[in-house]
Amino acid sequence: MRTSTCLLLLAFVAGSLFPYYWAFLVGSQDAVSMTGATLVPGGHFLDNARRVFDTVPFWRALGNSVVVAGTVTVSTVVFASLAGFAFARARFPGRDRMFRFVVATMALPTQLGIIPLYLAMAELGWAGGLQAVIVPNLVTALGVFWMRQYTLSAVPAELVDAARVDGCSLARTYWHVCLPSVRPALAALGMFTFMASWNDFLWPLVALDADHPTVQLALERLQSGHYVDYPLVLAGTTLATVPVLLVFAAFGRRGLDGAALG
Repeated sequence: MRTSTCLLLLAFVAGSLFPYYWAFLVGSQDAVSMTGATLVPGGHFLDNARRVFDTVPFWRALGNSVVVAGTVTVSTVVFASLAGFAFARARFPGRDRMFRFVVATMALPTQLGIIPLYLAMAELGWAGGLQAVIVPNLVTALGVFWMRQYTLSAVPAELVDAARVDGCSLARTYWHVCLPSVRPALAALGMFTFMASWNDFLWPLVALDADHPTVQLALERLQSGHYVDYPLVLAGTTLATVPVLLVFAAFGRRGLDGAALG
């Protein structure tokens, strides 16, 4: 039973890693002599990577994606943890109704709000700039729901009441009592938010101009011609996955623990 479980897990791991290996494999081939019949990488990955940076402003796109994903991740973690604590342990009129409204917004399709959101960004003068992508995503309903549910299970009401009796303000109770208890959930939320923001394509495609591309828009430019250079595109895709893998390597263990507990 143990051997079969290990073999099954190895099969899942191999199936999960194979698309990344295939992207690197094709990205290391020569566009002229490319063949899909081999599983051995070619020797042209560095040449294709140089062509990626020569074809599109990839460094600028990487920097923009780091700014957008990093800012959105930090703000989502901060605001979602504050709202989650308030909805879970603070007492104020209309708390449950407000939380139900927040959860109800998760049922609305993202595409439904693109046009009015773009009009709002244009009215503010932000259309085309990075702030048009950052500001609407400073906090998410899913993040608030996630942190509220985790706070309910990780922070007992008696502990919050004891802190308030000892003279802690609501802000100090959040900082000294709630925050240390919900760090695994914060790591999971931050990791998932970074990956979602890094991989976002539709809203940046609508909101950003040609001078402020993100990584996904730069990859789209690589394949926008009549002829698609697949080694070039997949070399860029491989480069674009490196920051996400680094974030997962840094926070993956704590994030997965938080996801499992949540």
